Amino acid sequence: MPLLDLIKTPADLRALKPAELAELATEIRRSLVTHVGRTGGHLGSNLGVVELTIALHRVFDSPKDPIIFDTGHQSYVHKMLTGRADQFDTLRQAGGLSGYPSRAESEHDWVENSHASTALSWAEGIARAFNLQGQRDRKVVAVVGDGSLTGGMAWEALNNIAVDDLPIVIVVNDNGRSYQPTVGGLAKQFSGLRTDPRYESTMRGIGHMVRRMPRVGETAYTMLEAIRAGLKGLLVPQSMFSDLDIKYIGPFDGHDIKATEKALRQAKRYHGPVIVHAITRKGCGMDAAENDRERFHAVDHLDETTGERLPADSETWTDAFSDELVRLAADRPNVVALTAAMLGPTGLGAFAERFPNRIFDVGIAEQHAVTAAAGMAVAGLHPVVAIYSAFLNRAFDQLIMDVGLHHAGVTFVLDRAGVTGADGASHNGQWDVALAGLVPGLRLAAPRDRRRLRQALTTALDLDRPVVLRFAKGAIPDDQEPVEQIDGLDVLVRGDPGDVLLVAYGDMVPVALAAANQLPMSVSVVDPVWALPVSESLVKLAGEYRLVVSLEDDVVVGGLGQRLRLAMEQSGVDVPTRCLGLPDDYLPTGSREQLLSDAGLDAVGVTSAVTAMWASLAS
Repeated sequence: MPLLDLIKTPADLRALKPAELAELATEIRRSLVTHVGRTGGHLGSNLGVVELTIALHRVFDSPKDPIIFDTGHQSYVHKMLTGRADQFDTLRQAGGLSGYPSRAESEHDWVENSHASTALSWAEGIARAFNLQGQRDRKVVAVVGDGSLTGGMAWEALNNIAVDDLPIVIVVNDNGRSYQPTVGGLAKQFSGLRTDPRYESTMRGIGHMVRRMPRVGETAYTMLEAIRAGLKGLLVPQSMFSDLDIKYIGPFDGHDIKATEKALRQAKRYHGPVIVHAITRKGCGMDAAENDRERFHAVDHLDETTGERLPADSETWTDAFSDELVRLAADRPNVVALTAAMLGPTGLGAFAERFPNRIFDVGIAEQHAVTAAAGMAVAGLHPVVAIYSAFLNRAFDQLIMDVGLHHAGVTFVLDRAGVTGADGASHNGQWDVALAGLVPGLRLAAPRDRRRLRQALTTALDLDRPVVLRFAKGAIPDDQEPVEQIDGLDVLVRGDPGDVLLVAYGDMVPVALAAANQLPMSVSVVDPVWALPVSESLVKLAGEYRLVVSLEDDVVVGGLGQRLRLAMEQSGVDVPTRCLGLPDDYLPTGSREQLLSDAGLDAVGVTSAVTAMWASLAS
């Protein structure tokens, strides 16, 4: 029987011998490649933490000692070692295992927010709660990727953790990467620790000397360890931690279970906060993932024969944006681009190759990216900030006060807007329209096809004001030309006057068109093109119908539909208006199509809802 099948709780790990631990690590990697290759998910990061996670669960007593992952996508091995290995065929599927820690799944999962740079704040809060309740025999472990330490929130937490003797072990999983190679001064500091030849050669020399010595007593051994630590202190820059009065252990090979356990046990014995620095290789054990760590960070599917990533079937929104930005920037030297450690995923890779002096990757620091963009804008540039929709939430204060208040000409391009699906609640981009609508003077568009994306991006770069462009994850649809244009509105279907007007934008346009073909009454479909602010022409057009229904893949509260209804009331347009959109709730894991269907945002759901609304008008 495979060893992995025998691991039902972390306690089962502690009876294994070194050779069995090595075999277990091999089995885990094999299982990861097989299951993630079928369901999709984060592969490279989990391949890189196999031995580290095994050691964590052999040293610490989860769930009594909480283990918090930052970010949560590196928790697959943790799930396997806490009784969920036999459920991995359901990974990221509706009703199955989440791709991140999930409190509903296991008592071993304390925190399920999967956004970066938050684990240290969680750890401080939990540790302080333990102390105040007299539970001083518990440790809190935060597993932090070195990329997460580029986020300012992590340093805010470190500053507070250093104040008191909190029982926190901070495990820095240092593979030099987040999505991209980790950037910034901190990355250079860690790189020095990884690569300083003086440190490596000196440590090898000490190791050889120790091995040649006869058996020594505990005192002599302690002296050698002190010498080793002292030399490391002289040769490796550690002032960033010593100045905070946080103890530091490392660096060591995070793929060596024995060395990792030794470091963790040493940290566990200490009464205050400790940083444990493990060097790992993202994608370890799979050549393709190690050699191309960006492409294998997250995968949709792998070819089961070759292990290679399967190519996309068609052009995506991200691809289209990438092409259009490069084309437009060629004639606009003031256009620059910023991203938060997601150069490739947001489509800025081609821009970086073409204009290497005009691209700025700030690390996992969305707040800094937005304010820096505001600074660039007021000084004469036009920044394009490309991030996932869900991550704009993290920089809302900067959006409203630094960009909005200063009327700065910054264009935000929000990838993965609306429902993303398998990545779960923390990655759905369902709040961006509501948030953006609170910024006075901001314009927002959700292009329905590539031609409208080109037009919207061109307009955005011409404007000296905040602009948001949003689009969904996945393939870009065929161009849909209007049958009529009215003062900036695109009328896509013109039914007989007086019945139902469907107002849809972005990915909801195909849904509206499909529903219009199925509805028994006369239906017109209009794309406002620019959804925010609500245009006077849309309000005027709405007054010509008996029923107005808005469709949007964002939350109804604060969305286009509610704003249109308010604008109609303020203009004296008394027409029943219904808003169809995402519920004001956190969506479960599932496919994008399934979640939209569950919310009534597919052709069947919209047809049923509009039919019922129409019937209620007649009654």
